[in-house]
Amino acid sequence: METKTHIYGLRTTANREDQVFDFIISKLKKETTINVYSVIRAHGMRGYIFVEAETRQDAENAAARIPYARGILPHEIDYREIEHMLEQVKVELNIRKSDIIELISGPFKREQAKVIRIDKTKEEVVVELLEAAVPIPITVKMDAVKVIRRESDEDEE
Repeated sequence: METKTHIYGLRTTANREDQVFDFIISKLKKETTINVYSVIRAHGMRGYIFVEAETRQDAENAAARIPYARGILPHEIDYREIEHMLEQVKVELNIRKSDIIELISGPFKREQAKVIRIDKTKEEVVVELLEAAVPIPITVKMDAVKVIRRESDEDEE
């Protein structure tokens, strides 16, 4: 039997969406009786996150006693209203082993690194920071890097 799910908007304190998201996820891991199927943090959408739940009561239970959560909106959200914010973007970057890249997001933003390994199925690359005193491999998403220089110009496909 397929369960009908509903999407509810949860108002949050502005710029606290990530914290509310994390709090709800950890709450749902502990309390398995709440029927919430996904929690969505749409980037660029300040003051709101979305909760996909079986009932409105499940969404309200998930948000209950969560810091910075301001309550479930009175009307259900139609999937088509938020679909454009959720589309999966397929990352197809031309990254090769030994490329010199610059990290464009995350804790090592603006650092340069050398590509050690590429995992296309997980869309991740393993890099070593060039400025580090001791080379430590770091795994980052492909969309968090940009190639700034090729180690060699011949194709290694």
